[in-house]
Amino acid sequence: MKQDTSQTVKMWSSKSIGSRFQHWVFYTLIRLGGRGAAYLLLRCVVFYYVLFSSAVRRRCFPYLSRRFPQRQGLARLIDCYRLSFGIGEVLVDRAALGILGTGGITVDQAERARLEELVAQGQGLILVTSHVGSWQGAMAVLKFLATPVNLLIHRQEGDLDRHFFEHGGENPFRIIDPAGYLGGTLEMMGALKKGEIVCIMGDRAMGSESGTIKERFLGGDVAFPYSPYKLAAATGAPIAFIFPTKTSATSYALNLAKVLNVPHLGGRSGEPYRPFVKEYVAQLERFTGEHPYQFFNFFDMWDDRGETTAKW
Repeated sequence: MKQDTSQTVKMWSSKSIGSRFQHWVFYTLIRLGGRGAAYLLLRCVVFYYVLFSSAVRRRCFPYLSRRFPQRQGLARLIDCYRLSFGIGEVLVDRAALGILGTGGITVDQAERARLEELVAQGQGLILVTSHVGSWQGAMAVLKFLATPVNLLIHRQEGDLDRHFFEHGGENPFRIIDPAGYLGGTLEMMGALKKGEIVCIMGDRAMGSESGTIKERFLGGDVAFPYSPYKLAAATGAPIAFIFPTKTSATSYALNLAKVLNVPHLGGRSGEPYRPFVKEYVAQLERFTGEHPYQFFNFFDMWDDRGETTAKW
């Protein structure tokens, strides 16, 4: 496998397919009838979009065609519906957290003690998350370990999907924009040196981040960022792979899949970090095998041309 030396980051869009009015309808329904009422409307909306919006089907097919390569026709449409409804539920839950508070959602606490141990080491902690389940919901309900949390988040103009803390109240996280200077590296290193938590997506390079390594994922080559592992090597912070999973209408499990310690490897090449990227990809592929309708990276990760589809 060759390292991606082109240093070209595949561009993606976080812009929503839904209109501002449609988002307002859901937010109002959550206030008046709770998440259950919003779920009912969501079923109708998703059914309509899957049948009549080629954009929605197109955003689902790259992943579904690799996760379920034998399915065609009606079976593929059903898969598309289930995947789209899954992300819809997450967006409803996220909005409900901000509008109604955290009382309606519970998170399995089984992994909390292990995470507290990692934070207590004093080296900071890098949480490598993914576009699965509802990581924001899990972190909000856990308050997250009473330790400052820094999120690497890039917001595009035109993205109407609000994070839960954008519905009012105090933002419990510090936002680091990867489109900033050096991709926010200096800010992340400073946070880790203070023993704080830094949360980075492991399945997508963002902003000005350009260091990627190609690994096989669901039968094709995908460029994954190696910056989390390089950051861990530079700071001594442990890495935890977490995959928050929706387990019922009102509950999530955090799923701490793996803890890694990355030695100082030196050099500018990403090749020394390949074993750690490979371990992450293995865990991500395992997750998609167990929870196929909770993987929400809606762009063609396998397309070297850099084409994308919008997020609904």
